[in-house]
Amino acid sequence: MRIKATTFNRVLLGVLLAIALLIPLLIRTNQYNLVLVTTVLLFGVLATAWNIIGGMAGQLDLAAFAYLGLGAFTSGTLLIRWNVSPWIGMILGGLVATGFAVLVGFPLFRFRVREVWYALTSSALVEVLKVAFVMWEDVGGPVERYLPYYSFSLYHMRFGTYIPYYYIMLAILVIAIVVNYRIGRSKLGFYLRALGEDEDAAEILGVDARACKLKALMIYAFIVGATGAVYACMYGFIHPSFFSGARSTEVAILGIVGGMGITYGPLLAAVILVSAREFLRASLGGQMESLYLVIYSVVLILIALFRPQGIAVFFRDAYRKLLSKVTGDEHVLRANTPGI
Repeated sequence: MRIKATTFNRVLLGVLLAIALLIPLLIRTNQYNLVLVTTVLLFGVLATAWNIIGGMAGQLDLAAFAYLGLGAFTSGTLLIRWNVSPWIGMILGGLVATGFAVLVGFPLFRFRVREVWYALTSSALVEVLKVAFVMWEDVGGPVERYLPYYSFSLYHMRFGTYIPYYYIMLAILVIAIVVNYRIGRSKLGFYLRALGEDEDAAEILGVDARACKLKALMIYAFIVGATGAVYACMYGFIHPSFFSGARSTEVAILGIVGGMGITYGPLLAAVILVSAREFLRASLGGQMESLYLVIYSVVLILIALFRPQGIAVFFRDAYRKLLSKVTGDEHVLRANTPGI
């Protein structure tokens, strides 16, 4: 008996979602494992959001934790000073990050700053914000500012376990994937891919490069900024160290290794690489300090050498072969749906 491809896809998505919902219930007694899976989801969200500006538009953005830090400080400061719920802080943090992205992105795109120069500029922004918040003692400063502690408060988004944070991060991840998917199949998505392939040729054909890239940057910054509010609540404090250049670079690496422009690629990379990183850190970090970084780097090099298009391509090809056998439709082997 053959089934339709759409039916099989929906069943598979339902199974994957069910597994994701059950994971924290299976490991609820181990807080370290809960932190690990929540961290994987966090980087999955950031890399999936990065895919909009980096994977589709081809802009090598290295400022993910600049926007995350702005969202975290906005939400955290509002909670500490005026007892504003982080649920509201998420929206405001996303808006602050978006405003900063427009302030920076407009002149960069206006003067056609791209490729390595855009990467260097965005990377410098992270360090500039870090120094600025260290010196701005009314909001930041060199010491941690702790959020109010509650064993369980939905209003303050403060919990005595990491399980609620896992589900919040999972919900944000689903939203980020849906946004990616919808953009990838929209006119904006086709414009961004054209810009990523050849910006000059796309502009000759009538694509407004500045407007399209600015829209992509705003969407990316809002998702990351809103995630920053959850990040602050999860760790219980805000500090200028949130503006991390190394972590921003890692987000870009996940997006590239996963498969640029492929909706689920960055998430796959986060699941595999972030899990491997944390496992190696826990296994080898105490015995041979920083050895896990060497192994992690070798894995990245091997992926770059043998799967330069991203690890998602391997999974996509394997899935299409399985789908063709299940449905009996050979056309799925030659399907080339954008962003899939």
